[in-house]
Amino acid sequence: MSKLPEKYQFKDLSDYGRPIGRLIAQSLVSTRFTPIDVTTSFIVAGVCAIYCIFNELYVAAACFIILKSILDAADGELSRLKNTPSYTGRYYDSIADLLLNALLLYSICYVTNGSYGLAAIAFIGLQLQGTVYNYYYVILRNRVAGDTTSRIFENQTPVALAGESQRSVDIFYSLYVVLYRGFDKTIYFLDKQATHGNTFPKWFMTMISIFGLGFQLLVISFMLVLDKAALIIPVIVASSVLILFFIGTRKFVLK
Repeated sequence: MSKLPEKYQFKDLSDYGRPIGRLIAQSLVSTRFTPIDVTTSFIVAGVCAIYCIFNELYVAAACFIILKSILDAADGELSRLKNTPSYTGRYYDSIADLLLNALLLYSICYVTNGSYGLAAIAFIGLQLQGTVYNYYYVILRNRVAGDTTSRIFENQTPVALAGESQRSVDIFYSLYVVLYRGFDKTIYFLDKQATHGNTFPKWFMTMISIFGLGFQLLVISFMLVLDKAALIIPVIVASSVLILFFIGTRKFVLK
């Protein structure tokens, strides 16, 4: 099930795991497994990938990273199939992604004897890349009556949906704000008018989907398989320059 009406669906280069993720979700829809259980499983896959990197088992690490991306798609699919939208699940997913990203870059820096300062810059760049993509994607979904579990502005605790407790939502929202607000505010500052412009064309959304976490992890996986782990952090830093290109395209070309 897409997050967008058919008319507005675009080729999402970061969403390659969704077909398999949908099959996994369909196999679980009649079971007791919840979307949060699936999110927990992608955390396990991510931790396994990090363990493999520390032991320089790069091909195995790449496989676990791809598995993580597939399961990351499966949790949302299962939520939609079971009709159990959840703010707790949404924040849990995002918090897990950020922490796994940090540990992934740390492990790569450690085994390649890289600069931890550069790794920190890469982490910030990676998170800002993902924030740009999510910012425009969430705006699009809200504008065309798509999935609205993710909000454009996370500026107040949402009211718990059916099947989840308000306390759980409060806790995970607070953690989300601590971890993400700086990135969200940075991108909003750079393009405050995005919510008031025209509907983003499909070509723009496809282009910017290279900043989706799935595509970022795919690139990292390929570089691990090619035994180019030492180049991963510099590549992430260099690609962060495209943030300004994409924002400039939205502001001055699309308007």
